[in-house]
Amino acid sequence: MGEILKSIKEELPKVVEDAIFEGANIIIYTSDKDFFKNGEEKIKAVVDKIKKRIELRASKEILATQEDTEKTIRAIVPEEAEITNIIFDVQRSSVIIEAKKPGLVIGKQGSVLSDIKKATFWSPTVQRSPTIPSKITEKIRSVLYANNTYRRKFLHEVGKKIYSDWTTEKMDIWARLTFLGSGRQVGRSCLLLHTPRSKVMLDCGINPAMSEGSERFPYLDVCEIGDINTIDAIILTHAHLDHSGLIPYLFKIGYKGPVYLTAPTRDIAALLALDFVDVAFKQAASPIYRAEDIKEMVRHSICLNYGEVTDITPDIRITFYNAGHVLGSAQVHLNIGNGLHNLVYGGDTKYARTRLLDPAINFFPRVETLVLESTYGAKEDVLPPRQESEALFINLIKKTIEAKGKILLPELGLGHAQETVLRVEEAIRLGTIPKVPVYLDGMVWDINAIHTAYPDFLSSSVRAQVFQDNNPFVSDILKRVGSPSEREKKF
Repeated sequence: MGEILKSIKEELPKVVEDAIFEGANIIIYTSDKDFFKNGEEKIKAVVDKIKKRIELRASKEILATQEDTEKTIRAIVPEEAEITNIIFDVQRSSVIIEAKKPGLVIGKQGSVLSDIKKATFWSPTVQRSPTIPSKITEKIRSVLYANNTYRRKFLHEVGKKIYSDWTTEKMDIWARLTFLGSGRQVGRSCLLLHTPRSKVMLDCGINPAMSEGSERFPYLDVCEIGDINTIDAIILTHAHLDHSGLIPYLFKIGYKGPVYLTAPTRDIAALLALDFVDVAFKQAASPIYRAEDIKEMVRHSICLNYGEVTDITPDIRITFYNAGHVLGSAQVHLNIGNGLHNLVYGGDTKYARTRLLDPAINFFPRVETLVLESTYGAKEDVLPPRQESEALFINLIKKTIEAKGKILLPELGLGHAQETVLRVEEAIRLGTIPKVPVYLDGMVWDINAIHTAYPDFLSSSVRAQVFQDNNPFVSDILKRVGSPSEREKKF
């Protein structure tokens, strides 16, 4: 591990003040203004040598003041980008720019970001502002960027573990997969991958159908785990509680390691966990974890995009691929022992195209072991064609409206609900059914808001609508129901 940082400092002896890990990435800090602006070729030469991602950032002493930086950003970025917030991550010399049109903040081939970086020495990143204001997204971003000394230290410690026994050579390995839940049942998905150098947990959910009893949670008291901090990393495929619901509890009992997931999964998993706690209180029951434990899950999250490759332990490298199930859901490709064994864990997958999502990826560079969830995998589990079921659905709506009735659709908050919203919005927009108000109750509105922050994870057709300022989630037919009394008035 020390050899990597040492070699970087030897290659760039006069300009590197500090070199640290940020997860599997390496961050170089410099106070040399000229090198910060023009040192790309030298950095690239080091990258080519060590084969690891390196990012150059400015030391605190050469950063422009936050006030001047904000003025510069607003002067450089076109007004049409509609900046909604500027957040300073001081500990990492980064500035996060939230805007409704992030492409205009980035500029052609990154030209606008480059101008900001050279003018202020802050390293800018861009996030899309949710079209629908999302309190959960705001809170999560504040947790990640406020008083961020801890997160910088945490990411460095993760990197030290990854590179502590790291090698580019082939390794003598074995791999053992233990089902701690979800085997021959629906719910409490949890698997433990064990290698000579690593213990990695794949999902850690609850059984939502059970309110109590030993069958509700995964088996965590097994000899393969022992101390919870012998687990090097948790990988979360998607936000549904049967895959994510027990992760905050792991932080409650002392886990301090990383959780790898996509950004939308992080936001929605936090929202569903908060709702899980709220439901427990409403039922006069003691929740198994509290909001503070959910906050710890967020603080220890490391978000990856589809197709992004990263080391997570000395002998395991992962890549996420679209699973087609819900927003941000991922299939996990695990490269073990520098390619000696390749395992794909599918979680929940959907191989059909839907309005909301593109179909799951079904091609991987190399796979020796495939683990798939199979709840609807029996030969008799054949759904009718989507066109047929949608025609029946629309016809029932038309008949009910003609009879001056009201339609109540109980839906799971994540996945089916958004698909139904898009189906109804399209039918009304095309005149297939009359224009009637559609009221969204429960968490559906908040989860819709998170969808508007991550259009890159949506289907190509919905993504095109969003980029053309025709976002179906903000249609004027959609109304929010905010309280029980308001619900009684509407229905």
